[in-house]
Amino acid sequence: MIWFILLSISILQVVLIGVVILLENRGPAETIAWICILGILPILGCIIFIIFGQKTHRDLFRNKHIPDNRLAKTLRQQIDYDHSALLPQHFDSHHKLVSLLMKSGFAPLTLYNRVETLLNGGEKFQVLFNALEGASNHIHLSYFIFNDDEIGGDVFKILARKVDEGVEVRVLIDGIGSISTSSGFIRSMRQAGIQVEWFFPIRFPYITSRLNMRYHRKIVVVDGCIGFMGGLNIGDEYLSRDSKLGFWRDTHIKIEGEAVQTLQAIFLNDWYFVTRQEYTDARYFPQNNISQIQPIQIVGGGPDSNWTSIWHGFFNAITMAKHSVSIETPYFIPDESLIMALKTAALSGLDVRLVVQGIPEHKLTYFAMYSYFEELLQAGVKIFQYMKGIFHAKVFFIDDELASVGSANMDHRGYLLDFELCAFVYDRALVERLKVDFEQDLHDSIELVLQTFQARPVSARLKESCARLFSPVL
Repeated sequence: MIWFILLSISILQVVLIGVVILLENRGPAETIAWICILGILPILGCIIFIIFGQKTHRDLFRNKHIPDNRLAKTLRQQIDYDHSALLPQHFDSHHKLVSLLMKSGFAPLTLYNRVETLLNGGEKFQVLFNALEGASNHIHLSYFIFNDDEIGGDVFKILARKVDEGVEVRVLIDGIGSISTSSGFIRSMRQAGIQVEWFFPIRFPYITSRLNMRYHRKIVVVDGCIGFMGGLNIGDEYLSRDSKLGFWRDTHIKIEGEAVQTLQAIFLNDWYFVTRQEYTDARYFPQNNISQIQPIQIVGGGPDSNWTSIWHGFFNAITMAKHSVSIETPYFIPDESLIMALKTAALSGLDVRLVVQGIPEHKLTYFAMYSYFEELLQAGVKIFQYMKGIFHAKVFFIDDELASVGSANMDHRGYLLDFELCAFVYDRALVERLKVDFEQDLHDSIELVLQTFQARPVSARLKESCARLFSPVL
């Protein structure tokens, strides 16, 4: 009897949910995979689909942004403008990328900025603490991970002190990334007057697709004048204090100028989505006093967008490259379009270099990543494994002209499922600075050799192929 019930449930799942999948016109392989899961796993298959399989979330994010917010107003002013006229003359070839990021990523082009690269946690937290101590009006922070360890406690003390001085402090943290942060720590922050909110907290037994969409952004805005973004969360491990993880290699940036207003608008939209509190006062968007020209577009990607804007930006940049493509990403789970772009660039004679983790942080992602390497190596892409410690930087630059630093890994989760942030900077000086760090990373890496890679044991290939099956959710 029980087998008849389970079989009936499986058939019902396949018919009802299968029709929905078919009408969404997904890829054949993905469609067949989901129908197999629904047929083989009664009830559980339906739960897995609800969490991981839903393709559109328009209803969930219909009212995510502040009505007529600052980003929308700025974009309306720029969208039909000749962007090549805004860029320095030697960057006018990137006007197509500028237009793409405006339309797909709602990313206005800002000119008057000053960007400082922060290497690893030591530099990031020293500069961040100085900025927080200098706050006089407001501090906005959003993080995937905000640990209640030593460095988390140090940040808390500064924020509490600034609240006592009359500074508004708002903190937004992810419900999964910071799930290990104690309720007592959060309560202490709130008792100190810090406004703390969770982004998509986990509330059992309610299981929805929210579980699979995480807030992976790292944003700090101080007085609307200074901004921080990149790959570093708040935790002792990011200062290489975790004996199990060891050395932690990452990249962050400090921004001053017009681009901070984009960061501010993104944070306030996220805050509005969680709290329905609307902040549009002019004091959150003060007059810019930076005269240096350093063009920047900050792209906020995520499941609330109709377009995979960050992925589009990388694809466009790779196809427009003339001499070189350099990529640093801990996790590399590309789609077919990105693989084709990198192979085409390498086969066309461009110097294409990719630095990834050599010491795995998450083994499933690590094994899945290796399944993509052989065809890239055959095309001439140079792949390096970072061996000094945990590699976590997300850096991309081409032709000594364009650089990107952000929170998005080069995988499906980074481009499709999580809320991410990337800064596209059209500036040779920043590229030169990032190249110095890149060359040091190559020194701390080992290069994969095609012949050696092809000789790895069958057991390793099997692990990689099995892990690759989970690529859509990695």
